[in-house]
Amino acid sequence: MSYYNLSGKNKYYTLYSLIRGDILRGKLKEGERLPSKRGLAADLGVSVVTVEQAYEQLLAEGYIRSEERSGYFVERGVQSFPPPAHGGEPEAEEVEGERFKLDFVDGRTPEELFPFSVWARLFRKVLSDGGEHLLRRVPADGEPRLKKAISDYLYRSRGIEAEPKRIVIGAGAEFLYGIIVHLLGVNPKIAVENPCYTKISSTYLLSGAKIIPLNVKGGGICPDELQNSGADAVHLSPAHQFPTGEVTPVSNRLKIINFAREGRYIIEDDYDSEFRLSGKPLQSLYSLCPDRVIYINTFSKTLAPSMRLGYMILPPALYEKFMQLFSQGANVVPLFEQLALAEMLDGGFFERHLSRLKNSYREVRQILTAAFANERGCAISDNGSGLHFVAKIEGATDDEIKETARGRGVRVKCLGDYLIAPAEGLEGCAVINYSGLTPERLKKVIY
Repeated sequence: MSYYNLSGKNKYYTLYSLIRGDILRGKLKEGERLPSKRGLAADLGVSVVTVEQAYEQLLAEGYIRSEERSGYFVERGVQSFPPPAHGGEPEAEEVEGERFKLDFVDGRTPEELFPFSVWARLFRKVLSDGGEHLLRRVPADGEPRLKKAISDYLYRSRGIEAEPKRIVIGAGAEFLYGIIVHLLGVNPKIAVENPCYTKISSTYLLSGAKIIPLNVKGGGICPDELQNSGADAVHLSPAHQFPTGEVTPVSNRLKIINFAREGRYIIEDDYDSEFRLSGKPLQSLYSLCPDRVIYINTFSKTLAPSMRLGYMILPPALYEKFMQLFSQGANVVPLFEQLALAEMLDGGFFERHLSRLKNSYREVRQILTAAFANERGCAISDNGSGLHFVAKIEGATDDEIKETARGRGVRVKCLGDYLIAPAEGLEGCAVINYSGLTPERLKKVIY
């Protein structure tokens, strides 16, 4: 293992990937003893902590086993799995048969930034402390300890005062959208932003709602158009709309709240509020009108989309209705994951992880905005919020932008790709979603 090259990358994750690759390819045999942590650290010129983190992740995923006073050994049976396509970090992403050097569409958090060692340690703690408690049925609205941890976190990070009781845990945003439709009544009419993340409208439609598209202009949707739409509720992201990046100004927010106070509801999708990279997070609509706002967020951007773990804060009337409709069922998110996340929030691990993510994304954003600023005829629209910005390419069509990007090994979408109804004035605007990038990956391509 002394030949491993860990330079210029996330060292612990690279070491984990290289050892895993050698195990799967049979280079490290079943039952073979791995070097001691101190010995391998000395050979590679890295800290013992780096090796310890790599070993902990391999142990958590079952590639190796630990024997007391003997060390670490390659686990039996793991070499029946196919080896990974790349021993280390891929040079390009493969999508639908194509390989891309840069992907501005995929929103997955980079694997290198996921807190594997922390998550594995918390899982072991939950397993050790939980005992028979881990086998019990989870209440329909979620594990009380996680609800309390989320409430405390929201107050610390956003100043949002949310009663833990009214927080509902669910398996991701789409799952929660479906529940909201049931809470709003039979075939409710929901106004949605246009363009938008298209799964929002499709999920509402599949759940029986009627969709009313409202075009996003400067400052988000037009409150007067909302008022005249006949909608029972409106779904919007006032802090950073996807994909336009628009921020709803205070004057429009107050008008939208007035719309809700007339017996309607606002569904506030705060999907990337943790990633305001310049200044403090914006005040939530929920804080202004908790009786008429359904606040919804997930851990897809901060941890991983595959976790399928989100939450919503319901107004009192809707929480009571939720319990009437769903209290006899069990929560669909495994108790094990809920308790591990509660440990992560209560122990401060989540906020430290978030700080690391933001530092990485700030550097990515700085590199990208500088690169786009040097492109002739390109104007950037970026307000420092979230993990994407819009680049307007003067005189170019959407198809020309995507074809040119594809020729350079870059995958990108435009504002027009997110329309759910026709709208004018969006042609030639590329959506630069950089949530799947790290500074190291980006520098390898740009410099």
